[in-house]
Amino acid sequence: MLQILIEQKGGIKMNTRTKFTWMIFSCFFSLMHFNVDAKTLIHAGKLIDGKSNQVYSRMSIVIEGNLIEDVREGFLSANDYEKYIDLSNHTVMPGLMDMHVHFGGEYQSKAEAPLKVEREMEAILATQHAVVTFKSGFTTVRQVGDSGLVAISLRDAINAGKVVGPRIFAAGKTIATTGGHADPTNGKALYDYSYPVPEQGVVNGPYEVYAAVRQRYKDGADGIKITVTGGVLSQAKSGDNPQFTQEEVDAVVSAAKDYGMWVAVHAHGAEGMKRAIKAGVDSIEHGTFMDDEAMDLMIENGTYYVPTISAGEFVAEKAKIDNFFPEIVRPKAASVGPQISGTFKKAYERGVKIAFGTDAGVQKHGTNWREFVYMVENGMSEMKAIQSATMETAKLLRVEDKLGSIEAGKFADLIAVKGNPIEDISILENVEVVIKDGLVY
Repeated sequence: MLQILIEQKGGIKMNTRTKFTWMIFSCFFSLMHFNVDAKTLIHAGKLIDGKSNQVYSRMSIVIEGNLIEDVREGFLSANDYEKYIDLSNHTVMPGLMDMHVHFGGEYQSKAEAPLKVEREMEAILATQHAVVTFKSGFTTVRQVGDSGLVAISLRDAINAGKVVGPRIFAAGKTIATTGGHADPTNGKALYDYSYPVPEQGVVNGPYEVYAAVRQRYKDGADGIKITVTGGVLSQAKSGDNPQFTQEEVDAVVSAAKDYGMWVAVHAHGAEGMKRAIKAGVDSIEHGTFMDDEAMDLMIENGTYYVPTISAGEFVAEKAKIDNFFPEIVRPKAASVGPQISGTFKKAYERGVKIAFGTDAGVQKHGTNWREFVYMVENGMSEMKAIQSATMETAKLLRVEDKLGSIEAGKFADLIAVKGNPIEDISILENVEVVIKDGLVY
């Protein structure tokens, strides 16, 4: 644990250990924090602001309430501020942002997986995983699908100060077509389920699309997640076949725009993602078999790519283990994993806009940092990788006026690490200080 110095006005010094204390009692989690409602000065030995390509040295950050009031070169006098945090031996960065998480669980082998997971357990696990993710430096996430209202409820609890976790932008229940990836009845015996309706996330035709989107709005979702192609981990043969017609995905975007909602699109196959891009969606998730035409369409339309390389690496590795995946899943996992890295490299070199996302929940929560390593290994510079998880993610969420960079007027969401991540991106594994909304955790 990091020991930071908080110096209060009057010369009183207090050594405080930041620590995460989390425990379960009827779904309740808490995290110890220090209130910095008073005007606070931070000395940053190095500063990465999330926007420029420069690493600044010896910078002062002034926080008042939950906002950054000022950022200045040099170390301002601590005597002029009520509270002082010494991070002169650290690199300070904006809070990191992950655009593709699933807090409700983590993938387990056939032998380890429970026969069923009730929504109550999903809610408890989601709260735990939110803490782990937050502790690792991710102060904002986009939750792109769960069983229903778990992420929305967790978002509201965090915003109300009932539990601790990152800012959550939630999609609610993913929308699929009958038999498509995210149809909740896939793999079940015919007479063991009732036919799912649009409100439950299964649509067929534009009319039902509108019903599903409007239900997500009613539920309180921030955006929409659809699965326009097959998926790796679903109980189906194909992982890349198109599963929405052009008319259906057009209807998704039209309805979402009516309600001011973004649209994230699960897509492995090229045809499905091209239909989605033409419709005007905000982001393509995974993009495994993206071709040149799809990349050019994304550049033309300003569509973001959320690669989730770490999920691909995870499933490819686990596909080597007998009986880890169902046999219908194993060949898809083996082929998709390696392909994502190659697609990412090509898309980055071509100029596709990239926003950081991991698909955490496939692999373990709290390991989100590995995505940075994979990005750099596949040709992205360390600074661009960091910007993909700061300013670019803020733009994707349409909150770049409040998040994504360290500058006056934005929310005081900051992290600190020892060393310089531009020289070694892997040090982001060890985030030592997390500040969200002006609170030091």
